[in-house]
Amino acid sequence: MSAARDDRRALPGPPEFATVAKPEPGALTPYLATLVGGATLTEQESASAFEVIASGRASEPEIGALLALLATRVPTADELAGAVRVMRARVERIPTRVPAADILDTAGTGGAPKTFNVSTAAAIVAASLGARVVKHGNRSRTGRGSAEVLAAVGVNVDASREVQASALERCGICFAFAVHHHPAAKHALGARKALGIPTIFNLVGPLVNPAGAQRQVIGVYHGRLIQPMAEALARLGSRRALVLHSDDGLDELSVHAPSRVVEVNQGRISEWRVDPARLVPATGATNATSATGDHDTNGASIRPQTLAEAASLFLRVLHGDERGEARRMVLLNAAAALLVADRVTSLEEGVASAATALDFGDAWKTLEALAEATGGRLAPCG
Repeated sequence: MSAARDDRRALPGPPEFATVAKPEPGALTPYLATLVGGATLTEQESASAFEVIASGRASEPEIGALLALLATRVPTADELAGAVRVMRARVERIPTRVPAADILDTAGTGGAPKTFNVSTAAAIVAASLGARVVKHGNRSRTGRGSAEVLAAVGVNVDASREVQASALERCGICFAFAVHHHPAAKHALGARKALGIPTIFNLVGPLVNPAGAQRQVIGVYHGRLIQPMAEALARLGSRRALVLHSDDGLDELSVHAPSRVVEVNQGRISEWRVDPARLVPATGATNATSATGDHDTNGASIRPQTLAEAASLFLRVLHGDERGEARRMVLLNAAAALLVADRVTSLEEGVASAATALDFGDAWKTLEALAEATGGRLAPCG
């Protein structure tokens, strides 16, 4: 149930004027009372509540209660936008000269069945074709998230913000490790771990890119989240974004089932479907690295079980050696990234461009350049 009220609480001010204090008992009580009463938070209320959390004035039990109450239903665009504005004000930004309107991110919410690092591979392919990418990412509960895999293949994921900016300008891509950019989020960490379920922070995270990316491909872990995420993006000034969920439950475009996509384009919202059978048709396995190939209808070949397997598959795809469904996953999701970056005018064109980048070594060269620019060294493919 929603309630509309005349709320005159001011939106939080800039972080330099905020004081970090010890927890104040009852600091979140007004917002908890609203939620317990069955109403939703206005954007101002959400911003005020998250300012209390971000400044360290909320106790862990109160934070847990607020997050649990919000998790009982789909958050509203108001609640998302208010929380995002607070977290954006406190982010440790990348000092890049690249305009935010040109920057692309492919970070999703997580919480869906885990495949290999499709969004990270798609980001590298898109960067190799001229997109300017700040790939926002973190560790995963599986131990095979973007941070772990990039570190395993030789990228220095702990590079400073200045090195990240340099990599973006030299290579067209950098990796923004979330733990180094969101100090305010630490106040909710204990409550989030204690709850052990996805919370609104899983949705806020992809909307708080450290370079202010205004172009995004965001996969969500449930289809009910698509619309409020898209509405929040439109309200927050996104230039172009795709929010998506596949019919088989993935937080990315799937090769096994169609996907629902809601597009935000300079404030306008539209919805369409993606049919993988038309865009990246199965052709069967073509080499030993894809023994099950496109005949693997349960997706086992794109679900590595260890970090070593995930890193190996990631490298084989970007090197052009993998020719099965892992490649098709990357082609499809890279096409979406290229579309959002306005590097192509259709998904069909994006798939063709992505295939060229893989086959002619452009994606691999971009990964090599990223490793070098961060002070790392790319692992050999094989």
